[in-house]
Amino acid sequence: MGNICLEAKDLCKTYIVDGYSNNVLQNINLKIEEGEFVSIMGPSGSGKSTLLYTISGMDDMTAGKVIFDGEDISKMNEKQLTRLRLMKMGFIFQQMYMMKKLTIMDNIVLPGYQAGLAGRDEVNKKAEELMRRLGIIETAEREITEVSGGQLQRACLARALINSPKVLFADEPTGALNSKASMEVLHELVEANKEGATILMVTHSEKVAACSDRIIYLMDGDIRGELMMGKMNGNADTSSEQLVKRERQLRKWLEEMGW
Repeated sequence: MGNICLEAKDLCKTYIVDGYSNNVLQNINLKIEEGEFVSIMGPSGSGKSTLLYTISGMDDMTAGKVIFDGEDISKMNEKQLTRLRLMKMGFIFQQMYMMKKLTIMDNIVLPGYQAGLAGRDEVNKKAEELMRRLGIIETAEREITEVSGGQLQRACLARALINSPKVLFADEPTGALNSKASMEVLHELVEANKEGATILMVTHSEKVAACSDRIIYLMDGDIRGELMMGKMNGNADTSSEQLVKRERQLRKWLEEMGW
């Protein structure tokens, strides 16, 4: 087993609605190794996004603990959590949250400036490198309303990677995209993982999840099963025989889980 960079221990999340308790997460125990690409799947309402937000410290936990890079985030205050997320975490969502009055480049470099890990010239250089690699350098001075959904999501990925995060959290990152744009974003996630980023992703897409090393199946706030897929060889190419086989393997397992 490799180094554990993220661990949930007996993690619980309960919401009280009109006097009734809704146990969204129930005693979740989960370990994520450095360099893993892990997908969380399950039916709607199973607690997938809640798990992602709670384990990243974006939402409070009701009980249990989360150890991130050796630190117990359940003991951190909001200021400490904000700093941790800025310095060691990256986030990409289905809804592409970017500041409307800033250019694409400005949105990407802002977390780099805020973190203060490098000078502005160095942050700008890294942003340009990321944008060239992601094929969106031509959008640098455009506003967010002047680019396609696929370009905007790749810009969100560049922003998430600007501070070289320990873990990249992705919540349905391809959910609002067409199939072509989805595979372009997925390809970049696979490449980011190859370069060392640990990824924890929520997805409903079998094709997207098939590129993961491991799939966790969540139902009623509880982990019901795990499927080890191993690393992808080569690129996330929709036409590749490898991805077709992985997707077929995943679909069979999901059917067994009651998908």
